Amino acid sequence: MPANTALQTTPAEGQLAHEPSGGPSPALTLTAALLGFALITLDASVVNVALPAIGGDLGGGMSGLQWVVDAYTLTFAALMLSTGAFADRIGSAKAYALGTVVFTLASAACGLAPGLGVLIGARVVQGAAAAVVLPASLALVRQAYPDPERRARAVAMWAAGGSVAVALGPVAGGALTTAWGWRGIFFINLPLGLAALALTARAPRTGRRPAPLDLPGQLTAVVALSALAFAVIEQGAVRVVAGGLAVAAGLAFWLVERRVAHPVVPLGLFRRRTVAVAMGAGAAASVAFYGVVFVFSLYFQRVRGESALTAGLMFLPMTVLIPVMNVLSGRLSNRFGPRVPLLVGQLTALVGLLVLLLADEHTPTLLTAFLMVPLALGCGISVPALTAAMMEALPRERAGLAAGVLNAGRQVAGALSIAVFGSLVAGSAGFVPGLRLGLLLAAALFAVAAVGTVRLPRGGLGG
Repeated sequence: MPANTALQTTPAEGQLAHEPSGGPSPALTLTAALLGFALITLDASVVNVALPAIGGDLGGGMSGLQWVVDAYTLTFAALMLSTGAFADRIGSAKAYALGTVVFTLASAACGLAPGLGVLIGARVVQGAAAAVVLPASLALVRQAYPDPERRARAVAMWAAGGSVAVALGPVAGGALTTAWGWRGIFFINLPLGLAALALTARAPRTGRRPAPLDLPGQLTAVVALSALAFAVIEQGAVRVVAGGLAVAAGLAFWLVERRVAHPVVPLGLFRRRTVAVAMGAGAAASVAFYGVVFVFSLYFQRVRGESALTAGLMFLPMTVLIPVMNVLSGRLSNRFGPRVPLLVGQLTALVGLLVLLLADEHTPTLLTAFLMVPLALGCGISVPALTAAMMEALPRERAGLAAGVLNAGRQVAGALSIAVFGSLVAGSAGFVPGLRLGLLLAAALFAVAAVGTVRLPRGGLGG
């Protein structure tokens, strides 16, 4: 659920000093950062509706389509563990420009891809660039607004850019695919990326700051997550080998993180109950949201026979509500603390997933679109609340690192959900039975997360 990525801080955010920018207008810096953040958020969702067209043109079957999405999301998630520190080391303005250039060039490569392998490889590069752009863009906003009140409003506008991008993603994907073919969803990034670069050239230069990088931890994390995705998506001997590699790399990651001085994922964080619940709740929300958007993009076109444009429009009722629910969740958290809206959101999403079990080959398309609304309401309420709970559970000096870990964990969960949902609907049981099994698994995750939330203390969430 990329919209809610915007509601979280990043490692770079917690490490950067609040320096006055001077010189160029802060509004130009904000516009550049907002445009880049919206661009990388859009690319996480715009591709889903175009998947049938990509499959029809390049082939590859269900596993290939899963990799078109997961190559971006997994790389984005895994590298985000370190890119905040990377932005600090080279300066946020330089990191943002570098990430935007690479993202724009990779988008051109995606649009020109002659085959599925090239497209997937270019999506990996896109994901790596997006992981650099996100923390650097937020760091630019923070530096451009030294006044706390103005900075808070600027960060809220930056966050809104991501929410709007997610809401427009499926619709834009359907419209571009219908008008120009699937390659249009990548070519549209070129003028937007160039515009972001032009605005960045006017942004104030930022200094470098020492920030340790845990390269062994980052490498083992990438290997473990990639191998796990292969084990879920692929078949036969590849699945067995990938599963073994995932276990080995995961063990190596655990050993590395226990011993290095500055781990990308401090394992001690998970000893706190609130942290563990927030991570689990975030994973459940991402599994449900990413999985539903992916599989229903295929459902509308393959099962219901709708066009790409119609399929994209069918996501509008659910996605337009997410920013509204984000705001409501913040108000509820301010009044009752994060525990109440988190639990309300989880239960609403759980009901929403069960309601979606009604969808089959004969369900009217418009009705299915509105059946997805309760899930969006629940996710929109729960994600800001679980983020607030995570922040309250830790000392302020560790908030940036913890939020980066939370954000990366949610993105990984979303990527793996696409692998699982895709494998289920491609199974021998058929599309609709596989869809229902995926919905039940996501509902079970929400149920477990809700039980954990109930056990949180009613007062402070520091434990």
